[in-house]
Amino acid sequence: MNAEDVHQETGLLAEEPSHVEDAVVEAATLEEAVLDSVAESLERDEAHPDDAVAGPAAVGPPTGAISAERLAVKALEHRLLGGERKLRRREVAAGAGLSVLSARKLWRALGFPNLGDEDVAFTERDQAALNTIVDQVRSGRLTEEAAISVTRAIGQMTDRMVVWQIEALVEDMVHQQGVPDAVARKRLVSELPSLVDALEEMLVYSWRRQLNAGVQRLAVRAEAGLQSSEEGREGDEDDTPLPLARAVGFADLVSYTSLSRRMNEKTLAQLVQRFENKCAEIISVGGGRLVKTVGDEVLYIAETPAAGAEISLALCQAFTEDEILPQARVAMVWGRILSRLGDIYGPTVNLAARLTSLADPGTVLVDSVTADALEQDERFILLPRPAEDVRGFGEILPVELQRGRGRGLVLD
Repeated sequence: MNAEDVHQETGLLAEEPSHVEDAVVEAATLEEAVLDSVAESLERDEAHPDDAVAGPAAVGPPTGAISAERLAVKALEHRLLGGERKLRRREVAAGAGLSVLSARKLWRALGFPNLGDEDVAFTERDQAALNTIVDQVRSGRLTEEAAISVTRAIGQMTDRMVVWQIEALVEDMVHQQGVPDAVARKRLVSELPSLVDALEEMLVYSWRRQLNAGVQRLAVRAEAGLQSSEEGREGDEDDTPLPLARAVGFADLVSYTSLSRRMNEKTLAQLVQRFENKCAEIISVGGGRLVKTVGDEVLYIAETPAAGAEISLALCQAFTEDEILPQARVAMVWGRILSRLGDIYGPTVNLAARLTSLADPGTVLVDSVTADALEQDERFILLPRPAEDVRGFGEILPVELQRGRGRGLVLD
């Protein structure tokens, strides 16, 4: 059994096993690698300004001097990490009463790369954060499995958020200042200090609002949702194998692949951003939740069949009327789902995806069970289509959803 096998079997509350030694030479932390890379690039460009864009062949020897840009990078690191890196991984783990292998479970859940025993990579803030997580397990508020799952959620979401924010800021600098992408990325280092506090404040604010919305969904489920959850099945609310009754929808841009091949980087970025922004706005106004976007496709859910139908029709109409984006195929299915890892799973999701591929451009399809749930609602018109043989589901009866009475979703 190697060290990695032992790691997998060691609990968060386990003490350091004296016989376990890490035989792998491991990389420095991600933050240090990125910041050092930026700093080295800045120094090379200072030493060889004429070769700054020439690529790897233009790399010159180290100057030995610490540039103003590198000092700015180090100052920003000091601020973000809460102090100077002066602790090794074994010291941080010991401060929390953990083995290194146990601590690594949490660091890996956060998305951090491995470290060697001699890497001075941690600060006192890292120590405090590790203590915070471990205390939740020792107090019994979280199981080890739950602590690692929650920690992984934080790591994955913040990683994606940071990449998104950096790219948005770089793109804005390129557009507003008329500088190349590489120059904008270097300038961003000096711009970030003035934004850190505001970004952090908005992050905490948004998290609290989103958590409150989640609590409301837990505590006060919509009456229409409870009533509609009985549609298409027998039994009561407690006997279903999947816990949540939701409207699951997909919207898929038509001809996105062929369009993207003809676009340059800037135009493609604008199209993708416009698509995501429009979807997020409509889904939010409709009271739904955007689960994820994958290229030219968006997956969303809503609490009731009617809410899902309103969002689906609004998305379809928005893309049909947009002067830049192509039309979309949209499908929505009411049924049971499993929600895990920020995503959703189950036959309902798969059926919605299959129906999307059957929809004509600029139309919305639902299945017969969803159509039954919407049948008495005058806001919607339901037009049955010929039966289709759908992989994994056999023969189903698609129904085209159209706008009936009412204005639908009103976007400001």
